Amino acid sequence: MSEASSEQMLAVLAEMRDLLRVIAEPAIAERDKKLREALRSIAGGGKGNRPRAVLLMDGTRTQAKIVEDCGIHKGQLSELVKALREAGLLKGDPKQPQLTISIPSNFFDDGEER
Repeated sequence: MSEASSEQMLAVLAEMRDLLRVIAEPAIAERDKKLREALRSIAGGGKGNRPRAVLLMDGTRTQAKIVEDCGIHKGQLSELVKALREAGLLKGDPKQPQLTISIPSNFFDDGEER
């Protein structure tokens, strides 16, 4: 298999994954309802630093990178990570936080259906 066809297959698979996420979102939301409510309670809503920081917690960024990317204060992020971990909303290394549930990018938008 050539490199070009491998890249094309990866692109198609990524697109399929994204479509499946859209289709599955209502079922995922129902399954994770209590955890999502806890997440909103801890992070708040709207466009503040805390919700933006949570959206960056995908396991690929360190806390320092999250601070840099969203402008949250280091101490606030540390408190947020601690609260999320205590609520069972984080997995893995807290230095590179990753949510235990999946959330859409518009999760914290005001007026969205929950």
